[in-house]
Amino acid sequence: MAGGHGGFEPVKRENVYQHFKFTRKTTRQVFTWGFIVPAAIALISVTFDNKYDWAGKQKGSSLLRGTPAKPAPPAEE
Repeated sequence: MAGGHGGFEPVKRENVYQHFKFTRKTTRQVFTWGFIVPAAIALISVTFDNKYDWAGKQKGSSLLRGTPAKPAPPAEE
């Protein structure tokens, strides 16, 4: 299963918490993956959520929020 293959020994995680120390490298990783990446994803999500409006759009009309609806075609007589 997850044993050593070809001279590779996987990291044993059973006691990592006992020997963990905040160094410059681990602190940078915590801030990057714990704060910066989620904040960037949230910012992108909110930006695009407020930019487009999918509700009630007709074929051929713009998905951008705040644009006028597609004009109705002229009625034939």
